[in-house]
Amino acid sequence: MTSVNSQVVFITGGGHGIGAEVARRLHAKGGKLVLTDLDAGALAAMAGEFGGDERVLTATADVRDLAAMQAAANQAVEKFGGIDVVIANAGIASYGSVQQVDPETFRRVLDVNLLGVFHTVRATLPSVLDRRGYVLIVSSLAAFAAAPGMMPYDASKAGVEHLANALRLEVGHRGIGVGSAHMSWIDTALVRDSKADLPSFTELLARLPFPLNKTTSVDACAAAFVKGIEHRKRRVYCPGWVRWFRWLKPVLSTPFGEGAVSKTAMELLPRMDAEVAALGRSTSATNEALEKR
Repeated sequence: MTSVNSQVVFITGGGHGIGAEVARRLHAKGGKLVLTDLDAGALAAMAGEFGGDERVLTATADVRDLAAMQAAANQAVEKFGGIDVVIANAGIASYGSVQQVDPETFRRVLDVNLLGVFHTVRATLPSVLDRRGYVLIVSSLAAFAAAPGMMPYDASKAGVEHLANALRLEVGHRGIGVGSAHMSWIDTALVRDSKADLPSFTELLARLPFPLNKTTSVDACAAAFVKGIEHRKRRVYCPGWVRWFRWLKPVLSTPFGEGAVSKTAMELLPRMDAEVAALGRSTSATNEALEKR
């Protein structure tokens, strides 16, 4: 097991949810934090929570902007001397089917979730290579099992799983650990906002079989991430049963595997699209507000 004490950890999406809770846990273990987020207010709150600790650096940056991510990485190296661990965590979701989702929102999901991971890795990798460090790329159960009304998210998370696999092949022989994280429904703003905005989404979750219909706490997810970082795991699962879906993936895309979900989609997707149309937006109000800043 690798101690995170005194290690420099670079976290995107570090102002909210999983990223923020992982930061708290790593800080308690003596880690030095570099937190990036598009939300300057959230980063200020995190900095205040740590009381101006010299072990914490915050940088407001958009993962879609390679220059901004490079600037954040440069700040980290200048302040701490290098970067040991990278957690490419920033991510968003959209609402609605392929026919309903706003094309610009579709593009934004791919830009944040996929291109943003590339930018994060590209900017930080030279320092991680110097330190023979570890990169954790946040994918999802969605990389193994598709869900109706979530196609941009599903595609982006499948993409970053393969990005992690390819990166491991490229740099693993140089002493770099590369992992991908795969979670089911976590009690983050992404899931809470979807439930609040779309009654059909709440019903979809309720219809899923156990344990797919259960939501896991952010605390449990953060604990799994920290354990994965300490053990430089190739894959992090939360909850643990998600690992079985990796092996079931070939079956899930067969007529047999798609049967039950396809039937549910026939019933619920028209309602979801009507709800999205009534909202007048294809993502959460939080994401819309951040985009306009």
